Amino acid sequence: MTGVWTRRQLLLAAAATSLAACGRPTTSGQELDLWTLQLAPKFNPYFADLLAEWKRSHPRLPVRWTDLPWGSVERKLLAAVFARTAPDLVNLNPPFAANLASKGGLSDLSPLLSKEVEQRYLPSVWQACRDDDAGQIAIPWYLTVRLSLVNRSLLEQAGIASPPRYWSEIPDFARRLRDKTGRYGLFVTVVPDDSAEMLETLVQMGVTLLDDRRRAAFDSPAGRRAFRYWTDLYRAGLLPREVVSQGQRRAIELFQSGDLALAATGAEFLRSIQTNAPGVAAVTEPHPPLTGSDGTANVALMTLAVPRQSQRRAEAVDFAAYLTNAANQTRFATEARVLPSSKQALVTIRQALEREQPTTAAAAQIRSARLLSAKTLEQARVLVPALPGIKRLQKILYTQLQKAMLEQISSDQAVVSAAKEWNQYATSRWPDA
Repeated sequence: MTGVWTRRQLLLAAAATSLAACGRPTTSGQELDLWTLQLAPKFNPYFADLLAEWKRSHPRLPVRWTDLPWGSVERKLLAAVFARTAPDLVNLNPPFAANLASKGGLSDLSPLLSKEVEQRYLPSVWQACRDDDAGQIAIPWYLTVRLSLVNRSLLEQAGIASPPRYWSEIPDFARRLRDKTGRYGLFVTVVPDDSAEMLETLVQMGVTLLDDRRRAAFDSPAGRRAFRYWTDLYRAGLLPREVVSQGQRRAIELFQSGDLALAATGAEFLRSIQTNAPGVAAVTEPHPPLTGSDGTANVALMTLAVPRQSQRRAEAVDFAAYLTNAANQTRFATEARVLPSSKQALVTIRQALEREQPTTAAAAQIRSARLLSAKTLEQARVLVPALPGIKRLQKILYTQLQKAMLEQISSDQAVVSAAKEWNQYATSRWPDA
């Protein structure tokens, strides 16, 4: 890592400086600005009801809702920072939130939150919204957990009685599927800017990613075993060749075409499979997710953060608490087929699912998957903390793993190279760690 910054890094640093500075009010009127990610137009009725109820109890502080496409939030937020029009409350994924917080861009919500508010949320996801340096940088909103969606027909053709539960079972499973059916067992991408699933998988395999100084800890026996595991699977032809060139969306495409026996995805994707590939959906079963030996699953989290530039931080926190209260989370989780971060809402969702009596096979399938998701949450946590630079770490690890898979270097060399590259970056970014 050299001392030369990319244009994007310079923009982000400059934006962070603006975020940290005291700016003029973020909107000209007495409105609270809320930005969310890819929820319109599907959830327009939900937000219309939610905002109308808020306005009845807060007539002098209406909320202006803006929904953004997933891929544009970073660019638009940075542009708003420069224009001093950043929102008061923004829906962020944890990695981007951590990066902004590390540059002084997000408010520490701790002084604005009572202990009672903290008790409303699942402890594991509440803790995942906390940064050691920047404090409580967000409030948890909605969650998803991956399940194993399994093509029962392919398993029967291969003579496999039940799908694998642990990563240690995958090599035999994938080999048998490939030999008996010509299909693949699973798909885990190593495209650097795509899913973090491979990072989470490394943690499940016992790999410690970083030490307390934010230096590489993955150059270890566990790290080398994990890299060798994935390298060997790929070189043996037991993973689709596209895992090095295409993202996780390709896994759904292969599953819907009947070419993949197991798709690691959320219950919310079942309806699209039912629509796009009804024949495959008819032989699909939801099963618990693949895990390491301790059985810990991963939970993916969406949060609500308050930019430091906001002039209405207390009001933004009040609205975030309202948006994520048990009643509102219960309705949203039901409509979106996700999971709530509210403990009370999760109990309500589980009870409703247990009482539900579906009248069609498709509805029964979705109900089964959602109930399994709720149960899985009991043994789930955020496996990869949203540390500053975590996307850089993902890029470094995935790039080196790609090289090993493609036989450009050995898997051990890939680990060593990744550790060296990360430590150069970490030493430059956190020299006093």
